[in-house]
Amino acid sequence: MRESFGDACATIARAVADSLDLGEVIGRVGEAARLVVPFDAMGIWHATAPDGPLSLIAGPGASHGVTPPDRPLRRSDHSSRLWPDAEALPACIADAPAELDRAFEGDRIVIELGFRSALVLGLASGARSLGILWFLKREAGAYAPSHASLLQPVVDLTTLAVEHSQLQSLSDERHRKREVLEALLPTLAGALDVQAVFAQVSQVIQSVIPHDHMTLGLVSSEGKGIRFHASSRGTVSPDTPEYRPRTDYGAESLSWEYFIVREYVRMPEGMLRVEFWDPRTRQMRARTYKPDPALYRSYEERGVRSELRMPIWLQGERVGYLFFFARRANAFSEDDVDLARRVADHLALAIAHERLAEEARRANQAREDATRLQERVDSLVEELKGVGPHRALGGSRKWRDVLGQATKVAETDTTVLITGESGTGKEVIARFIHRASRRAERPFVALNCAALPEQLLESELFGHERGAFTGAHASRPGKVEQASGGILFLDEVAEMTPPVQAKFLRLLQEREFQRLGGSQTLRADVRVIAATNRDPRVAMERGTLREDLYYRLGVFEITLPSLRERPDDILVLAEAFLEEIGKSIGRPAAGLSKDARDRLLAHAWPGNIRELRNAIERAVILCEGGLITGEHLPISLTGAPKIRPVGAPAAAADAVPPAAVTPSPAPFAIPPEGLKLEDIERELIQKAMAQAQNNKSVAAKLLGLPRGQLYSRLKRHGLDRGKG
Repeated sequence: MRESFGDACATIARAVADSLDLGEVIGRVGEAARLVVPFDAMGIWHATAPDGPLSLIAGPGASHGVTPPDRPLRRSDHSSRLWPDAEALPACIADAPAELDRAFEGDRIVIELGFRSALVLGLASGARSLGILWFLKREAGAYAPSHASLLQPVVDLTTLAVEHSQLQSLSDERHRKREVLEALLPTLAGALDVQAVFAQVSQVIQSVIPHDHMTLGLVSSEGKGIRFHASSRGTVSPDTPEYRPRTDYGAESLSWEYFIVREYVRMPEGMLRVEFWDPRTRQMRARTYKPDPALYRSYEERGVRSELRMPIWLQGERVGYLFFFARRANAFSEDDVDLARRVADHLALAIAHERLAEEARRANQAREDATRLQERVDSLVEELKGVGPHRALGGSRKWRDVLGQATKVAETDTTVLITGESGTGKEVIARFIHRASRRAERPFVALNCAALPEQLLESELFGHERGAFTGAHASRPGKVEQASGGILFLDEVAEMTPPVQAKFLRLLQEREFQRLGGSQTLRADVRVIAATNRDPRVAMERGTLREDLYYRLGVFEITLPSLRERPDDILVLAEAFLEEIGKSIGRPAAGLSKDARDRLLAHAWPGNIRELRNAIERAVILCEGGLITGEHLPISLTGAPKIRPVGAPAAAADAVPPAAVTPSPAPFAIPPEGLKLEDIERELIQKAMAQAQNNKSVAAKLLGLPRGQLYSRLKRHGLDRGKG
C-alpha cells in the first residue's frame, strides 16, 4: 500500500509540475488519498486571488451527488467549526448536523448533501492561508486525527497545486489588466482635451483598479498646490480651490513615489485621522489633523474612506497627480501601484498632447489677433490719410508698434500719456486714438498747456463765470465742457503750474470740476489724452510735475520714436508733404532729386517731423515747380552751421571747413566788477525776439524755453508791452 501511495503522490507532483488544470490535479489527489483514508466525497475551497472569493472544486464522489455552490464562497460563509483558525487545524467533525451551523452557506451545503463526518485540513503557504481541503463521509464518526497525519504528503502537494494555480490566476489577471490599459491608448492618443475623455478613462480602468471616483490634478504654477483639472464625475468647476497640504507629512507625501491611504476616519470637531502606507519605510503610519473645511466637506459628501495617489511625470518633471477614491476602507494596496503608474504614464502623454494643442491654439489666436489688429491699424491709417497735418504716415517697425499700441488702447476709456521729443507726432497719435475709439463721433478738443499763463490756462481748461476776472464779461465753457462725450487732448501737460495740476488731478479722480469764479460742481464726461516732450520722471524729481498726477495720466504710456530712429519713414513723409504742400500753394514740385534724398536721409532731424515738413515747404517754394535739389533745402541740412566766435573776423570763421566746426558756446569771462543775471536774461530775450521778428514761438525755441515760460519772463522784464 505504501508503494502505491508513494506512486500516487509522485503522480500528483508530476501533474503540478506540468501545470495541469487544478480540477484534474484534485482528481489525482483524491485517487492517492483513497489509498489511505476512506471518503465518499472530497473537495477544496481555495482563494482564486489574494483575499478573494473561494471556489468549491468537487473531487471524487461528485457522482454521489456532490455539486459546487451557485456562487464563489468566502471564508465568512463558513462557521468556525467547518473552517477553523490555523491553530485549530486539522479538525474532525463526527456529526455534521449537530456540530455545524445551517446559518452559514458552506455548513448548510455539507448538511443538505447528507454528510455526517468531515475531516478538515488546512492549506497554507507560510502564514498565508490558501484554503481548506476536506474529506466527507456519510457515516458518523468516520475520521480521527491519525488520518490527518497519513494525508500530510497529499496536503503538501495540494498546497503546491493551489499556490501554482493562484500564481497562474494572478498572472492571467495581470495580463488581462494590461490589455485593458492598452485599450486606453487609442482613447488618450487622439485626445486633445483630457477633461472630455476622463470619465471614459475612469470607466475603462474600473475593471483594473476598482474605484468610486477618479480625479486628475495638475501642479499649480507656483508648484505649491494642486489644481484639479478633470474628474470622472464631470467638468471641474473653475472655482474649485487648489489643494494645498496643511501638514508636514502631507507636503512631504507629494514627493513620494506613491501615496496610499488605507482609511480616512472622520473624528469629532472636524478632525480627520489618516491611516496611510509609507512607501519609504514600508510601514503603516497614522496622523490626526484638522483638514481644510472644503476638503473635509468634499470627502464627507462623497463618502471617501480610502485613496491612492500617483504622481504624473512629464519630461522629468512632476506635472500632476492621479487620484483614486473609494467608499470602503483598504480599497487599494501595493498590488495596484504598478497599474496606477501605467495609467499615469498614459495620462502624461495625453497632457503633453493637450498642452501642445493649447500652445498651438494660443499661437493661432495670437496670429489672428495680430492680423485683426493690423487690419484695424491699416484701416485707420487709410481713414486718416486725408486729415491734413494729422496723418499717421509711416511704415517702419517702430512706428507700426506705436500704432498697434494706440489701436489696442483706443477701444478702452483708459487715460493715455504720450511722450516723445517735440515734433514726433504726439497729436497725430492722439487723433488716431480718437478715431479708433467709441468716442470717434464726439469732439476732439486740444489745448496746449505751455502756450498760456496760469490764470488763462485755468480759464481755458475749466471755463469761467461772468466777473471771474477783469474782462470776463460773460460766462464761458472751457475745453473740458467742449469735449464732453469726446476726448480732451492736453499737449505739454508738464508745463501746467502746480495749482492747475491740483485742480486737474481732481478732475481725473472725481470726474468733477468747477468753472473759474463759479461754485457749481459740474460733471466731466471726457477721456483724457496727455502729451509731453519732457521726461516726466525728471519733472517729478524737480518738483514741476506732481507724482500723483503723473500716475493718473500714465495709466497707459506710449513713447514715440524720434525721426532719426525711424529713417525708413523719412522719404515716405517727405513725399506726402510734397503732395500736400503742393496742393495748398497751388504750385507742386516736380519731385526730389537724388542729392536731395541723400541729404534728407543724412540729416539728424532734431526737430523731427515738424522740422522735416518745414524744410519741404521751404524747398517747394524755392524750386518754383521744378525738381527739388539739395540747394533748395535749408542750410542746416547740408552740415553744421558755421559758428563765429565773438570778436573773430568773418573771413577767419568762413575759412573753417563746415565739418570741422562743432557748435559750442564761445568762451565767456565774467568781469571783475560782476554782473546781474537778470540783465543778461533780459538782453538775451530781446535779441531772440528781434531775431525771431517778434514771433514768440520762434523766440522760445531759440532760447530753449517752453512758450509758457517765455511769456512769463517777457512779463517779468516788462517786454510784453513792447518796451525796450
